[in-house]
Amino acid sequence: MEMQEFIEFCREGNSISGEDRHLHDLLVQCSFEAQRITMKLNSQYHSKEEITKLFSELTGKEVDESFMCFPPFHTDFGKNITIGKNVFFNTGCSFQDRGGIVIGDGTMIGMNVTIATLNHGLPLETRNTTFSSPVVIGKNGWIGSNATILPGVTIGNNAVVAAGAVVTKDVPDNTVVAGVPAKFVMKIDD
Repeated sequence: MEMQEFIEFCREGNSISGEDRHLHDLLVQCSFEAQRITMKLNSQYHSKEEITKLFSELTGKEVDESFMCFPPFHTDFGKNITIGKNVFFNTGCSFQDRGGIVIGDGTMIGMNVTIATLNHGLPLETRNTTFSSPVVIGKNGWIGSNATILPGVTIGNNAVVAAGAVVTKDVPDNTVVAGVPAKFVMKIDD
């Protein structure tokens, strides 16, 4: 399997066993590529345009010029992040994106937000296997500082995740969730 095939394999949500040396080696190559790009992003000043260009290189997709990020930013894969228009990442975000992260138009992501898309198997025979589940954030989301979003969660349009929340379940459109684990707090009226 060549690198582009491997990236598509990951985008399809396939699991990867630590026993499969070839897939594991390709995964390490992708991780090192993501580290190279994020080290460049995080180690010196860049204009807004340069940051957008680095994110396009990181994701392998054109990122809209309306995107804004305040570094540092960290990711372990990079090639499975989709960023909408008018999206903002505040400083210190960490994404584990191999399972897929989709961020809708107009979304704001606060400082030190973590988004995870992978889990390991619980039985010993699959403990070194990673299973992916995508995270989807709808349009106009607001993810508060230090929130953590776990694998497989969908955050609805116009939803708000309060600072420090740990989101383990889907969040409906136009709602606010808070706490550990995150729970419904209120409905947002238009």
